Amino acid sequence: MATITLTDLTKHYNDGNIIAVDDVNATVEDGEFLVLVGPSGSGKSTILRMIAGLEDVTSGKIRIDGTVVNDYKPRERDIAMVFQNYALYPNMSVRKNLEFGLKMSTSMSKDHRQDTIEDTANTVDINDLLDKYPSQLSGGEKQRVALGRAIVRDPSVFLMDEPLSNLDAKLRRTMRTEIESLQADLGVTTVYVTHNQTEAMTMGDRIIVLNESEVQQFGTPLQCYFQPENKFVAGFIGDPPMNFFAGTVENGDFRCPAFDYQIRSDIHKAVRGHDAVTLGIRPEDIQLTNDPKDTQYVDCTVDFVEEMGSIQHVHLEAVSGNQELIVIADGTTPITEGEEYAAIIPQENIHLFDTQTGTSLHNCILKDDREAKLSLDRQEAGVH
Repeated sequence: MATITLTDLTKHYNDGNIIAVDDVNATVEDGEFLVLVGPSGSGKSTILRMIAGLEDVTSGKIRIDGTVVNDYKPRERDIAMVFQNYALYPNMSVRKNLEFGLKMSTSMSKDHRQDTIEDTANTVDINDLLDKYPSQLSGGEKQRVALGRAIVRDPSVFLMDEPLSNLDAKLRRTMRTEIESLQADLGVTTVYVTHNQTEAMTMGDRIIVLNESEVQQFGTPLQCYFQPENKFVAGFIGDPPMNFFAGTVENGDFRCPAFDYQIRSDIHKAVRGHDAVTLGIRPEDIQLTNDPKDTQYVDCTVDFVEEMGSIQHVHLEAVSGNQELIVIADGTTPITEGEEYAAIIPQENIHLFDTQTGTSLHNCILKDDREAKLSLDRQEAGVH
């Protein structure tokens, strides 16, 4: 197994005119499952390819178990990579695909290679596919073979570049669980790239959220969800995304076109000195009612409803200010287009951001058990 350390890692193209990766610093602990997540063009695949040795480093250092590997060829780094397109040899059987890497990188005897192949096939459940060819396999079977080809070499590091993006939604969920379980059993240090934040949240011990070549946040999935460091992370992590209201703070009140909101005194100190502030609230934290009583709320009209079964995504428009928002409601509650509701925004669930910089000024107040869980996650993942 191995530790990976990235120090001031930078990648430029076109004589420095295009910055693909900008000054990334991170340590992937031995046996950790790290996910790089972000929109297209954020730099996540470029980082992975630099770790693999498929891209040159413009500046900075990559260390694997303390050894700088910038000038090492890919085959010298003791890594195995799983690609989005499977990258299987079409003219070779599954058995030969698994054996190829062993023949190229080890001095195993033929009998030893066959034993290793059988063990690996059993691990990824492809025993009955060994004599088939890639053209005879389904997408899920091809992905298992690709995983087997990585595992069979017993590398120190797994690198996975959006390996599930070609699969349908149901198979993605199945393979996601299998990869998680497999990595936990093998204990191999893994760096996984995806643009899918659900994969990032469910699979990663820690995640790095990237945007426009820069790290936006490095932490546990729950930390990025409940304690985002900026507005980008708050909006990117979570589906549906966080609702945002841009406004100002005047005499302790948040004011925006859709509503006025009195900020509690213990929270107000967080926004002191910041005139332009954005209030954020997650869809599951908003409550819809016809009787808001003394709570703080937004008068809204239902635009349309996405029925998801046990829940429904309610898309609303504020009566004032032309502001759209999304609420997650119980699926059994009848809600129809055109209805008017008060959308209650609980004080303990709000997030506040500096509108100009996007920096987080205040995050939601967590219950004791959730705060304890986050503290434990931070301790285990080395986040301070």
